[in-house]
Amino acid sequence: MFYDLARRYMFNKDAEWAHDFALGNLRRFKNTPLSLAWSQSLPKKPVNFLGLEFDNPVGLAAGLDKNAECIDAFGQMGFGFIEVGTVTPRPQVGNDKPRIFRLPEAHAVINRMGFNNKGVDNLVANVKASNYTGILGINIGKNKDTPNEQGKDDYIHCMRKVFEHASYITVNISSPNTPGLRDLQYGEALDDLLQSLKNEQVDLIAKHNKSVPMLVKIAPDVDAVQLTQISESLVNNRIDGVIATNTTLAREAVQGLEHAEEAGGLSGRPVREKSTHVVSELKRLTDGKLPIIGVGGIDSAEAAQEKLNAGADLVQVYTGFIYEGPQLIKRIVNSL
Repeated sequence: MFYDLARRYMFNKDAEWAHDFALGNLRRFKNTPLSLAWSQSLPKKPVNFLGLEFDNPVGLAAGLDKNAECIDAFGQMGFGFIEVGTVTPRPQVGNDKPRIFRLPEAHAVINRMGFNNKGVDNLVANVKASNYTGILGINIGKNKDTPNEQGKDDYIHCMRKVFEHASYITVNISSPNTPGLRDLQYGEALDDLLQSLKNEQVDLIAKHNKSVPMLVKIAPDVDAVQLTQISESLVNNRIDGVIATNTTLAREAVQGLEHAEEAGGLSGRPVREKSTHVVSELKRLTDGKLPIIGVGGIDSAEAAQEKLNAGADLVQVYTGFIYEGPQLIKRIVNSL
């Protein structure tokens, strides 16, 4: 009931204003009696994944809490894990506004935020100040003005900064909103990046005496040949896992709707089938040896189960969570 009222109010406002308003209130009231409005106790449905014990398999996807300002509040909602970021070495403002658009008829969102964040040092300070004790993923990227040829330096810088504070690290090379970023998903560029990051991960494990798994987040807009090459590269470079998928550039599923032609990544219900297909193919191509987190279009228990049936070990929600609220977590967990 509370979230229905809150959503009705926020959906009458500009999408980015509503996003900032919601995060501001979560941050402000996380440790007050008002947090009862979103707090919920869920049954344990433990999952062992990459050597980590998750209370349940439903996580918050990266992008909602880029600066790790609301970890405590999201933890109170019952998520089995939380992923923050994408964070870059230096702060950046992102793309020009407006840059978030709702497509309510399709339970979808288009965004072209462009890795807007306050920088990795700010994120680390927020993580250290939080009381959250659950599984925390930190999603890292490169600054927009860093050439792709030097992109691995940005990823290595972020990895070094967040390593001791993360349960796992996600390498984001699939956002459509940083020019040229998706080029890092293919061929020699991907192998060079993954080999460099794997070497850095090994060094950091020895330095901190702590194992932090590294996952790679890929796009749904890949053909069969590209996905085969990506799978081979992930396995050959001993990457610990993959997140499938990011947002899509495709618009067939929302053609004719208001805002459908806006530039950016489309998320929500229209990407469900496409992302599930990528999960299924990754499972097949790697003979089930590559751990997978499935994300894309999960706005119901049925959609979550579909990802798990396709081969995902865990799932993440973002746009479905915006439309359905914290009750979505409870519905999924209770159905498992």
